Amino acid sequence: MSYTFDKVMTGDFDAVEKKVREVLGEKGFGVLTEINVSATMKAKLGEEMPRYKILGACNPKLAFTAIGHEPKIGAMLPCNVVLRETDAGIEVSAIDPVASMQAVENEGLGEVATKVRDLMQEVIAAL
Repeated sequence: MSYTFDKVMTGDFDAVEKKVREVLGEKGFGVLTEINVSATMKAKLGEEMPRYKILGACNPKLAFTAIGHEPKIGAMLPCNVVLRETDAGIEVSAIDPVASMQAVENEGLGEVATKVRDLMQEVIAAL
């Protein structure tokens, strides 16, 4: 089972990121965290790498419902979306929350994860 939904886009990294944020917003997600992995690797290790950014996306209503079913699920939130430069273009990868939460045996949480999965698939399809 794959744990991400992926799409390769052409164009400028910043323009792709702007589009990803826009589509996430349209689907009810906000970006809570942002990690510029390539800049961090340069600063901490002196290592160069292609641009790589992690956006921590959250749908507040669904996150609240998930926490209600499983209070410690915050350890697995938010839903990460990765943007990375590749030879083919900018790859956008969104987490499949159903795959990532398989270890948590909670039927109510599974229903929420399925809703989030559907939304993440819609995000990737809309790019």
